[in-house]
Amino acid sequence: MPRAPMWRAIVALVAVAASLYLALTQSPRLGLDLRGGTQIVLQTKDSPTVEADADSTRRALEVLRQRVDALGVSEPSLAQAGDRRIVVELPGVRDPREASEVIGRTAQLTVHPVTGETDRKGSGRTAADGSRTLPDPDRPGGHLVLGPTALTGEGVKNAEAVFDQQSMNGWQVTLDFRGKAGGDWARVTGEAACAPQGAPERRVAIVLDGKVISAPGVNADVRCGAGITGGSTQITGGFDEDEAKDLAALVKGGALPVPVDVVEQRTVGPTLGAEAIAASTQAALIGLALTALFITFVYRLLGALATVALALYGLMSYAALLAIGATLTLPGLAGFVLAIGMAVDANVLVFERAREEYLGARATNPDARDRGAGARSLPKALHTGFTKAWSAVIDSNVTTLLAAGLLFTFATGPVKGFGVTLSIGVLVSMVSAFVVTRVLAETAVRRGFVRRRPHLTGLATTGRLRTLLARREPQIVRHRRRWLGASSLLVVVAVAGIALRGLDLGVEFTGGRLVEYSTSKQVDADTARKAVADAGFPRAVVQESGSDDITVRTGDLSDAEQEKIKEALAEKGGGQATVERDERIGPSLGDELRQKALIALGIAVAAQLIYLTVRFRWTFASAAVAAMVHDVLLVVGLFAWLGKTVDSVFLAAVLTVIGYSVNDTVVVFDRIREARRRDPRADLAGTANTAVIRTLPRTVNTGMGALFVLAALAVLGGDSLADFSVALIAGVIVGVASTVSVAVPVAVSLERRNPAAPRGRSTPHKQDRPASPLEARRRQRGTGAVV
Repeated sequence: MPRAPMWRAIVALVAVAASLYLALTQSPRLGLDLRGGTQIVLQTKDSPTVEADADSTRRALEVLRQRVDALGVSEPSLAQAGDRRIVVELPGVRDPREASEVIGRTAQLTVHPVTGETDRKGSGRTAADGSRTLPDPDRPGGHLVLGPTALTGEGVKNAEAVFDQQSMNGWQVTLDFRGKAGGDWARVTGEAACAPQGAPERRVAIVLDGKVISAPGVNADVRCGAGITGGSTQITGGFDEDEAKDLAALVKGGALPVPVDVVEQRTVGPTLGAEAIAASTQAALIGLALTALFITFVYRLLGALATVALALYGLMSYAALLAIGATLTLPGLAGFVLAIGMAVDANVLVFERAREEYLGARATNPDARDRGAGARSLPKALHTGFTKAWSAVIDSNVTTLLAAGLLFTFATGPVKGFGVTLSIGVLVSMVSAFVVTRVLAETAVRRGFVRRRPHLTGLATTGRLRTLLARREPQIVRHRRRWLGASSLLVVVAVAGIALRGLDLGVEFTGGRLVEYSTSKQVDADTARKAVADAGFPRAVVQESGSDDITVRTGDLSDAEQEKIKEALAEKGGGQATVERDERIGPSLGDELRQKALIALGIAVAAQLIYLTVRFRWTFASAAVAAMVHDVLLVVGLFAWLGKTVDSVFLAAVLTVIGYSVNDTVVVFDRIREARRRDPRADLAGTANTAVIRTLPRTVNTGMGALFVLAALAVLGGDSLADFSVALIAGVIVGVASTVSVAVPVAVSLERRNPAAPRGRSTPHKQDRPASPLEARRRQRGTGAVV
């Protein structure tokens, strides 16, 4: 075996072996939308004394970490996002009320001597020394007059909830003080012990976040002036177990240096996550099986080898996710499946190019029509196919990576996972196609059995579509004005839908709350809508989701109000109601996400324009961007006419459509560029027409591979992926059409108005080496040489 194939084989074996080792020894890290749990995004804000910046947010994160650890949640995750945001993930927590109340409280703990009682409500203002008047928890309607702050929560070393088994007084919280805080506690309790029994001055108030949580009286056995020594004490207040543990967690964690607001909250039940995994897996297997059968039918032996390479590609992509510790979310899982379907593209590009090279040699060499001469050209044709397809694969994959990078940068929550898996899939696909597939294919075509039977490879046949195109010789580019007119009409229809019907923006972009309820008895949308209206929310959007679930979308909704809706659904004949999914987005975050979505789309257009200008020319770049904008408008218009929700998952689909649209256009432009380098003086319209015809089989075959996977996801992927798949199916179809109807016509028109200076003299075609069977048939009919 030559040296280069040997090294490729070694690299392929090492990559596959390492991937298999990772897959067998590590488990994927599932996102909360797949394993169930709650994600809370907190945003810090300025306090009167501390500015909310990266440092104060980092200190708040450490305090929150201690609080979450005290809650006993299994495998919690806390991370700082930017300068002022903290992302908290709590696996298994389905009711976020308790968690958000505990981790979001400021927890400013102070201890005050009580200087008197009053029935008059105080002003609520806190003096400079900390003295104030607050409601008495032990005397409804009464208030306590508190003296200056004696000590703060910073002096508390440890706090623990314990059950008083000796006196059977229930749950209490034991505090251990650090340093001089123990002496301060002894001083304040010693002063209180000097007051008569029953006097309010004998009490000590413990205040948390401006509320007296306990105001115990000092026991009679405590001496005046001595106080409670030993560096510890107990707080009693009629707590139950949960209240005592929450208070201990707050006190132990300490006070947050800055206040925090909940700007985003997502909850997914474990059942919904398990169903999503099962549905996505089933859709992936069916879609990929159909794709494998299709490419095997079209490319025979090489198609079967490409199927093996795709299976290894899936293994390597999965191992790459494990290696970098990426979190697999539901959109990420869809991206993983879609990337496998799109990975067919590189193989199809190579095989179609190799088919052209092989059939071109046979068509012009009479001796090549016999089995021996034709077989000898197989390895060379395959080598040429891999070599000439490289630039098109690079350009098309870079455009997809740009879209995936924007998703990772601007998306939030689970949609970030889609950008990660799509990026990994694109990178690994190049390794799979140009290393694994190449090793398998080159090894196969060198075998004597295959050399004597070239038709087994799939390269020795033109294919039905290519034969049809060669027979009819369609002049597609000649009618470019008709194509542009039809495309313009579709754009007008799409824009009309956006203007007349508007876009149904999801809670990510508007702010608000979306809750999906599962009821033990089926409830129709009208009954659910009446129940929600009777609960006090007549403007809520109520829809059916799946077979038995109900989704309710409202503006700002508190946890208590959410529980009220849940109870109303249960009372209206739904039996027991449970929350399967809960998403809450604050209005400020909704505005921010909406702005980020527009920025992401704008940067996507600019990035594609710049890259294609560098790789091709500004005329081709402008044409590709025009086709891309055309595709985006048609997909958005389709969702407007259908009344489907436009959310962050839809944004992921649109950015993927941008990458796919440019991907398809780049393949045609790459062929035009290659032809013009051979003959710069040839008619551009004819060159473009030839390029479209030559690449059309690749376009159809690649599109079929992606559509098989997307159709399976749309049918079997559940409601979570249905709209996502519909958007991508529409994007794939219009992306293929726009290359012919928009990109090529616009490029030809711009090039004619702004022609590039010739780089060299025209190179005559060699009559003994046409580039394709289409040219061979034309020459046999005496139509002359073509590019």
